[in-house]
Amino acid sequence: MKARLIQQALAEGFDACRICAPDAIPQVPGRLAAFLEAGRHGQMRWMEERVAWRGDPQALWPEAKSVIVLGESYTPEHDPMAVIGQGDRGAISVYAQNRDYHDLVKKRLKRLARWLIAEAGGEVKVFVDTAPVAEKPLGQAAGLGWQGKHTNLVSRELGSWFFIGSIFTTLELPVDAPEVDHCGSCTACQDVCPTGAFPAPYQLDARRCISYLTIEHHGPVDEDLRAMLGNRIYGCDDCLAACPWNKFAVEAREVRYHARDELIAPRLAELAVLDDAAFRAMFSGSPIKRIGRDRFVRNVLYAIGNSGDVALAGVARGLCDDPDPTVADAARWAVARIEPC
Repeated sequence: MKARLIQQALAEGFDACRICAPDAIPQVPGRLAAFLEAGRHGQMRWMEERVAWRGDPQALWPEAKSVIVLGESYTPEHDPMAVIGQGDRGAISVYAQNRDYHDLVKKRLKRLARWLIAEAGGEVKVFVDTAPVAEKPLGQAAGLGWQGKHTNLVSRELGSWFFIGSIFTTLELPVDAPEVDHCGSCTACQDVCPTGAFPAPYQLDARRCISYLTIEHHGPVDEDLRAMLGNRIYGCDDCLAACPWNKFAVEAREVRYHARDELIAPRLAELAVLDDAAFRAMFSGSPIKRIGRDRFVRNVLYAIGNSGDVALAGVARGLCDDPDPTVADAARWAVARIEPC
């Protein structure tokens, strides 16, 4: 049954399929409590909710006997770091350069779950990123990969560029051996971080993470961090791209993960002037749509301020009286950076 499940998972478009028991991550509650107590989750108050579920899969669904953890590659065809430092262009995280992975992965999970029920019975629940599930520790427990020094999951077969989904089932399936750490003495992911978001190996302070600051953080970003954002306007791939295990990364089979040409290195001047309707139209079906026009344009203005391009000063100046106070603040900051007194 397990061999057939893996075969079906690959047929559905997943690149890896492993299994662990729901009680395989006893270390998570303590680590999560320490993370929250230190305030390293920033404004992500949702992490404080349902802590028991997030820390213990058995609490989330006591009837579950197995957790099927699946990986799906989104490895970019282009160099994601090529755009960094291009003053008039914005850098968008690779995963957000086309369709929203939540929708695509969940549809695959549901199809695989229906197949499992038809073949073996039992009950199932599927999860991809939006539920209180410790997906990365479960991935390591199932042997899918290990949590590297940047806290993301790394696979010897897939590198760093893959999404994680899980199927909880009441079926008792044979488990895989957990993966061990293969980071060794490498510190590439920590060394490359522009903001120093890793206070120690295997620890992340989200309050300094560019992905958090550009996606989850509401309101103005602290001024001492704005310059460190560079031209990153949605997410950050630096620590992922630096990982040497990416030499084993497999190409994304799903064409809807391949980057839209206009999102590989978009012009800041064009993005800054998007109104709400134009923003929604441009990012329909994209994960970027979730943060809304105001937060996105705030990020674009920080990038303009970091560009040193006087040609962009007029664009920023036109937003100094934007109805959104955070956008207006970002615009004034950008103008002051480009045209200091």
